[in-house]
Amino acid sequence: MHETPETATGGALDDLSRLLFGHLHRSDQQRWGHVYLQGLLRTHGKKTVRRMAAAVTGSEATSPSLHQFVNASPWDWAPVRSRLARWVTRSLPVRSWTLAPTVLPKRGDHSPGVHQRFLPDSGRTVNCQLGLGLFLDAGRAHLPVDWQLFLPPRFTQDPAVRERAKIPAGARPQSLEEQALHLVQEMTSWTDGETAPVVADLTALCDIAPLIRRLQGSGHAFVLAVPGQTAVGGAELPPAERPSARALLLRRGVRHPAGAGRQIISYETPVHGLRPSGEKTQGPGRLLAEWDADTGRPGRIWLTNITDRHPAELLELARSPRGAQAAVRRMGEDFGLLDFEGRSFPGWHRHMTLVSAAYTCGILEG
Repeated sequence: MHETPETATGGALDDLSRLLFGHLHRSDQQRWGHVYLQGLLRTHGKKTVRRMAAAVTGSEATSPSLHQFVNASPWDWAPVRSRLARWVTRSLPVRSWTLAPTVLPKRGDHSPGVHQRFLPDSGRTVNCQLGLGLFLDAGRAHLPVDWQLFLPPRFTQDPAVRERAKIPAGARPQSLEEQALHLVQEMTSWTDGETAPVVADLTALCDIAPLIRRLQGSGHAFVLAVPGQTAVGGAELPPAERPSARALLLRRGVRHPAGAGRQIISYETPVHGLRPSGEKTQGPGRLLAEWDADTGRPGRIWLTNITDRHPAELLELARSPRGAQAAVRRMGEDFGLLDFEGRSFPGWHRHMTLVSAAYTCGILEG
């Protein structure tokens, strides 16, 4: 016998669905939110709304209701994400907030945020959307709770394009580093000021220096990858005369044993910050890298303002972006991350919210 939205049950999924959608005023929104989550978890292969409707309700005829729920139903995704984030932080010890860029290949040019982007890792230019996710790193699990969608200028400056993609009136062009800061600030508001170190490798996509200054100025701990040529040093020297991060590690770095023949090299350096008021600040920081014995050079270089932990512990935190990217791949393969059927900005955010909830439920419940 096929299950219907009213009879389908699933223990933890039922509880999570009530938690995420119980605040919605309309019972049909609550019901179809639950069905969409079930569809993402139970449908094999591509997660189209027709396939999900058939898998959960036994009839493809309910697919318009799922499509309406995601693309046109007027529910706000931010409260759902805040409830998901609080659920994770209550369930697991979160050791970092990891920012992970996510490239979503697309056909055509009508999807919100779609643009041509060169990907250094593959050496190819692709037609894609670029999302930035905030993942809660609990060690073996990296769980997505919030997203930003990068919008090229035409999506905010062209009224016709903006209307077609349903870009909200308050949305403005933001750089990737501005979106990263927004995610951190939003997560901080959801946790009532309880924070975890921000970890990210955004070096291939944006200038990381503004994000470093803003996080340092707000007092937020971070471990961020920096290009080897990044100018580092005291404010007494102009940026052009400051040595690079790689040069400082090579000339003055201190090596630390990290077990199994590994070594970490570090160098203490001040970190410059910028408070919301515009006041400049400075505090202690540290450059870190795993030492590559074969090349006699440091590997990926990280800058942190955490100085009371062993460098090996900090480099372990720096592995978090790999875990988040592995989660992104799994979400694409098994949880419908790449299967959004719609061309609206709100629809994209709702779909990403539901995929994040389904993935989190699936991982935590095995």
